[in-house]
Amino acid sequence: MQIFQDKQSLLQALQEIKAEEKSIGFVPTMGALHDGHIALVRSALRVTDKVVVSIFVNPTQFNTASDLDKYPRTLEADIALLKKEGDIFVFAPAVSDIYPEEDLFAPFDLEGIDLVMEGKFRPGHFQGVVHVVRNLFLIVQPQKAFFGLKDFQQVAVIRLMTKKLSLPIEIIACAIERAPNGLALSSRNLRLTESQKEDALILFQTLEFLKKLTRDFSPAVSREKAIEFFKKGKLELEYLELVSGETLEALDQNWSADSTCCIAAFCGEVRLIDTTPL
Repeated sequence: MQIFQDKQSLLQALQEIKAEEKSIGFVPTMGALHDGHIALVRSALRVTDKVVVSIFVNPTQFNTASDLDKYPRTLEADIALLKKEGDIFVFAPAVSDIYPEEDLFAPFDLEGIDLVMEGKFRPGHFQGVVHVVRNLFLIVQPQKAFFGLKDFQQVAVIRLMTKKLSLPIEIIACAIERAPNGLALSSRNLRLTESQKEDALILFQTLEFLKKLTRDFSPAVSREKAIEFFKKGKLELEYLELVSGETLEALDQNWSADSTCCIAAFCGEVRLIDTTPL
């Protein structure tokens, strides 16, 4: 495994890989790695010749300075975890490498999919996501990039960005990794106490409850009943939406072939999200 903390050294190493006509897989992360990230890395290792994992806590996608400050940073542990997986390039850059002075990025037209759900409650969040992913794509220039479906809306945003920029990169969305009790793995789980992790199970339980409702009720009625079920728990609901998986348009009277539920809630001070196809 090789570790690169500046852009130029990574670019030089990648040039050698490309000269050998080897394929590059890319897993962008913000660190605090868990089994969900490792599943992405393993997926990349199976189908590409060289895997690059970036570890960069992106300041432009946080809505508050306190959330950015509290985000876990565990670089040494992350490197130790990745070292077990094989011959990987780890890219842990400085902010100046990702956002150079000559960066010409402009706000990106995301056709409204950045304004609902996460976008509604985190204004500007997806512009930050698009900015950092676009800049990382331009550095790494992978053939395939791997993202987890827990961030369902983020995957949709990145697919649209990639298409609009005509980038020759295949976006591969990987299934959510969960603890045996159903809790979606997340770097933010490090901030939860053991009792809060139990409380947070209401997210998964609500999604499972909702799946049963779809057989008998419309999206509007199912959403109402799911919210009632969620409120039996201890978390503070921010949103629970039933949407078309492709357009992210809210569903009301009719289900779509790709109906999806997305949910966000606070467990104490920690904001958690989850999602499931229906």
